[in-house]
Amino acid sequence: MGTRRRPAHQYPHHRRRRSRDHRFRAVCGPDTTSRLPYRGAIIHTTAPEIATAILSTCDDIHVQATAAADVWGLGASLFWCWTGHRPVVYDDTTPRPDKLRRIATGRTLDLAAVRPWVFPEFETLIRACLDADPARRPTAAEVAAW
Repeated sequence: MGTRRRPAHQYPHHRRRRSRDHRFRAVCGPDTTSRLPYRGAIIHTTAPEIATAILSTCDDIHVQATAAADVWGLGASLFWCWTGHRPVVYDDTTPRPDKLRRIATGRTLDLAAVRPWVFPEFETLIRACLDADPARRPTAAEVAAW
């Protein structure tokens, strides 16, 4: 005979999760997560070609990211972590369309100018990921093998 499992709600971690969800809903309400203000915290990970597509389409059109755009996003995140700067210069108060216009140019900060010490192989990877031409960016497999 097999053993009988307890129902999922009897496991302690399920109760904790349900409790956290309940606290979140008590503070934010049941349907407020979709109404939280947009903070634009990771807009710098938008690839130039995606920024261009977003700017040239209606607000209700979904722009599908590509693998090359994901590599740009990885490079932008690594740039941020390595330097403490976004790869594209804009102020936090800059309106979102203006941020996207700056990203769409494909011009990034000079990595050497914002990082006082060097790690050439890592910096070469970041620069490759942030290439303005999606066709020249490495693939995910190439990044993994770097």
